Amino acid sequence: MQIHGAPLWLAATNCYVVSGDGETGVIVDAPPGLAEISQIVERAGIVPVALLATHGHIDHIGAAGQVTRRYAMVGYLHPDDDWLASDPAAQLRMMFGMQPDGDYAPPERYEALADGMVLDLAGLSLEVLHTPGHTPGHVCFRVADEAVLFSGDHLFAGSIGRTDLPGGDYDALMASMESKIAPLPPETDVLPGHGPATTIARELAANPFLTPFRS
Repeated sequence: MQIHGAPLWLAATNCYVVSGDGETGVIVDAPPGLAEISQIVERAGIVPVALLATHGHIDHIGAAGQVTRRYAMVGYLHPDDDWLASDPAAQLRMMFGMQPDGDYAPPERYEALADGMVLDLAGLSLEVLHTPGHTPGHVCFRVADEAVLFSGDHLFAGSIGRTDLPGGDYDALMASMESKIAPLPPETDVLPGHGPATTIARELAANPFLTPFRS
């Protein structure tokens, strides 16, 4: 599996371009900045076939419409976040106090993600884990045979996603963590939506928010 990525936009959101066959790939999260995302794609030398959104916050889907139109591909999002993703420009004004200065129009439609769904794309088998808490429709994407988890804004190195934004729910996040994330194999590499990579073992050992889940 090839993973190419970079932190983009003012929120330093990690955008990943992932390939299992070396020819096609998926984009995991599309922060504002089509040019920067296209640079990652070009450096990877692959053809993107799908956009996978971990959740509907603008720093993860701000360029979703541009990217899906640029590469004539499908975007995937959990429907519980449709209300967030439907108007990225409004989010920009509300969350960042900024006026839109480009194309923030969302994709015409998103394919609906569901818990337990397996996406066979670009030589990858990606399991969808619905992990509400940061947002109602937040998901993580697990590539089990590579022991990799794209955790979005659910789990970070040393921390967890914030729950003080609209739709956030701390109790729901912790319940998701207990049922979906903490039980994963400890060697699982965690690639979060912000910050450095980590592992499940490292977070169970040192992340203060995961203390209740240590065996």
